[in-house]
Amino acid sequence: MRVVIIGGVAGGMSAATRLRRLSEEIEIIVLEKGPYVSFANCGLPYYVSGEISERSELILQTPEQLKKRFNIDVYAETEAVKIDRKNKTVLTNANGKENTISYDKLILSPGAQPVIPTIEGLAEATNIYTLRNVPDVDKIVATVKNEQPKQAVVIGAGFIGLEMAENLSHLGLDVTIVEATPQILPPLDEEMAAFVEKELKAKGITVYTEAGATAFKEAGKKIKLSSGETLSSDFTVLSIGVKPSSDLAVAADLKIGLRGGIVVDATYQTNDPDIYAVGDAIVVKQQVTEEDALIALASPANRQGRQVADVIAGVARKNQGSIGTAIVRVFDLAAASTGLSERQLRNSHLEFKAVHTTSKSHAGYFPGSYPIVMKLLFHPVSGKIYGAQAIGQDGVDKRIDIIATAIKAGLTVMDLPELEFTYAPPFGSAKDPVNMMGYAATNIVEGFSDTIQYYELKEAIENGAFLLDVRNPGELTNSGALPQAKNIPLDELREHLTDLPTDKEIIVSCQSGQRSYLAERILKNNGFNVKNLDGAFQLYSTIYPQEVINNV
Repeated sequence: MRVVIIGGVAGGMSAATRLRRLSEEIEIIVLEKGPYVSFANCGLPYYVSGEISERSELILQTPEQLKKRFNIDVYAETEAVKIDRKNKTVLTNANGKENTISYDKLILSPGAQPVIPTIEGLAEATNIYTLRNVPDVDKIVATVKNEQPKQAVVIGAGFIGLEMAENLSHLGLDVTIVEATPQILPPLDEEMAAFVEKELKAKGITVYTEAGATAFKEAGKKIKLSSGETLSSDFTVLSIGVKPSSDLAVAADLKIGLRGGIVVDATYQTNDPDIYAVGDAIVVKQQVTEEDALIALASPANRQGRQVADVIAGVARKNQGSIGTAIVRVFDLAAASTGLSERQLRNSHLEFKAVHTTSKSHAGYFPGSYPIVMKLLFHPVSGKIYGAQAIGQDGVDKRIDIIATAIKAGLTVMDLPELEFTYAPPFGSAKDPVNMMGYAATNIVEGFSDTIQYYELKEAIENGAFLLDVRNPGELTNSGALPQAKNIPLDELREHLTDLPTDKEIIVSCQSGQRSYLAERILKNNGFNVKNLDGAFQLYSTIYPQEVINNV
């Protein structure tokens, strides 16, 4: 049997090498449009700054190595231009020379390509770059070295956009980020992304949100924004997203679905029984909702490549779906997410609750611990976990990976306190941040705590709610206070119960939410109607810094 694979890198090469490990009899041919069939595309931004110093580190395998070790025939710089489904052949073009290759089974792994918008003057701009492969990064590195640009603009504030902004800044460029939507980092919710935006600005990055590029002038040296500003740019990176590279599949009349993605079943089979597809180009099921999704990430692509090889070799495998677990480093912070965001839950019309917690990356009394701000989204009755997000300097990856595993395993928020982790002061806490988040969410499910979100506070106060801040006076002096809040420190609360209204809803706040939960329990046990401001002052002041009262 001959298996032809169109596209290498994560999905294609995982399929090829797994297939060889399963069988020595199968003939395996990989067609790769570019010069490199196996490279670390996630490492490209870090090569720009020199953090990854050797270009050779980006090249994982060469065609010669793959032939020698796996007996796989790899044809680089060979574009598949047409699929003849009736005759089961692929027409290829290598440097102008056409050839026809027959197949018994065909695997499509074409990946995704940058979205290039239709904007006035973009086609004439000479300083525009995208980053998806090694030739792209070679152009960027050469330009930075030879032309020594001073001002850089990154259009798009997703993961790659932020990585490029950081690495260009490390090279000494004056960097501006332009994002058309109301926030950076779309996989995160607004209030969590606000922590990252604060970090960017602290490191000297200028950030524009709700300001898309509307025109490029002077060959790209000037960029007009929808907000009215005009930016100067010596070097512009387009990073506004990717779309499935499905043109070949469309021309072959394969079924196409969500936003141009190739439709496959649970065994990666297309509507042609001899053609399969994997990776960034396919439509997958969002595992939490079972809705169609496009998830362009390396881990699912590698897994899919391995699984489709199993299917072709006769091993029963099914794609269980993906949940979109991802992480990005932005200077001194890491930002990670898994599962569904609050925005996605609203769009899917799912009932949910959210809880924010702040815990230390390891025992607070041991040097080098840092706060981790986490958000958990879950069903308010069953406790089913929908998703999570985390921001911090250390330990963010560990905690989001745990929640991702819990989602895949079907655990609920009530199971999170039961999880047992390694503990010693340099590594964690006796009650890990994941345990603490589970306790907080379980309190909501079981009715021991009622919360109100930061975006609901204004309306609640307008409707007569009484806002109580239980921080110590020194914290208010140093950090500021919420408007209209009465301050009674937690340790003095029992002495001042008669100072509180019995005919109003009381909303309790502290710095991060833990002390205000303690205050909530004290007040509820004394007959008051109370809600805890989820995330408390820390969250509210990050998303609405202009509303904080300073010099209290």
